[in-house]
This record gives sequence, C-alpha cells and structure tokens, in this order.
Amino acid sequence: MTSSKLLKKESRVLGFDDAPFKKDSKENNLIIGVIMRGPELFEGLISTKVRVDGFNSTARIIESVNASKFKHQLKAILFDGICLSGFNVLDLEAISKRTGIPAITIMRKPPNFNEIKEALKRVSRPKFREEIMMKAGPIYSVDVKNKNCTGRVFFQFKGCSREYAENIIKLMTFRSLVPEPLRIAHLIASGIKLGESRGQA
Repeated sequence: MTSSKLLKKESRVLGFDDAPFKKDSKENNLIIGVIMRGPELFEGLISTKVRVDGFNSTARIIESVNASKFKHQLKAILFDGICLSGFNVLDLEAISKRTGIPAITIMRKPPNFNEIKEALKRVSRPKFREEIMMKAGPIYSVDVKNKNCTGRVFFQFKGCSREYAENIIKLMTFRSLVPEPLRIAHLIASGIKLGESRGQA
C-alpha cells in the first residue's frame, strides 16, 4: 500500500471528469483530466473520450494516464463517482494496477444502490456493470474543512491505504468539498462542450 509519508504539500494529483452529454445518445463523450501540483497550481491537462453508457472508460483512462508525461509524478488519480458518461463503469482496481497509481473515487453523498440497480435496467449487461461497481469495495467518509466550507465526502479507493486516500482528499480540497483537480476538470469539460462552464463537480 502507498504510504502517506510520500505526500507533500505540492504533490501532483490527476482528476478526471466528463463533459455534459445527452442520455441514451451513445456518443463518444469528452473526458478531461487535470493535473494539479498541490491544491492551487494547475500544471497540465490530458483528454480522452468514452462511449456514453459504454464499456471502455477503464481502458481509455489507463491509456491516457500511461501515455502522459506526468505519469511518474502522480500520487493519485481521482474520479467524480464510479462511472463516466452515464453507466460507463470504472474498474478502480484495474486502473490502479495497470498504471501503478492509487485510484480514488469521490462522492458528495453515499450512493443509493436500490436506485442504481433500477437505473441499470435501462442499459445493456446490468449485472456485469454492477459487478464492476462492487469491486470498488467499501464506501468510507472523511470530514473536510477549508476556508470556504466544512463537510463530509465519501470515497472508495484501490492501490493505497485508507489513510493515504483521506490525506489526498484533504490535501487537494481547497475551495469547496470537491478536490481541486475534479472541480477544475468539470469546469473545463463543461466549458468546452457547452461554450461556457456550468454547474459544479
């Protein structure tokens, strides 16, 4: 397991978020990854595309991270939830193993699995998608406090200890309850797709 002793104030962390998309469109949707050095310094950007409600998010993330010049400096990869672009489910364990970097998914509230199971009925291979979700393991929570807000976020992780994941979240959460790489990735992705940034990560 990755040790929290490896973390410094200016550690580099990558956060991925998807652009807005039309439900049931089956389009290839834009995914933006933002590299931050600490919570304040934007250092780089990578992008890829995944199919809405498809099965290629894990492969696309692994490809983009392994091809990035930033890879060997990254201390963690963050995601806004366990899916990208609908129900294109991320396999956190595969991402961590094939990149060699801890993978952490962040949630504002714990998921309602009954609602998720119902929603999965609308897409192909619901059991397979559910199995990938379950591989992410238990859901934990951590209290976050910064100059703008105080609250609790929920997370799952692979490739590191719980303490390491918590410390990454606390380190990178600066202006809101969302870690900065995810917040900025959301703003960029929505701005490119819609012409102007909207909403929040």
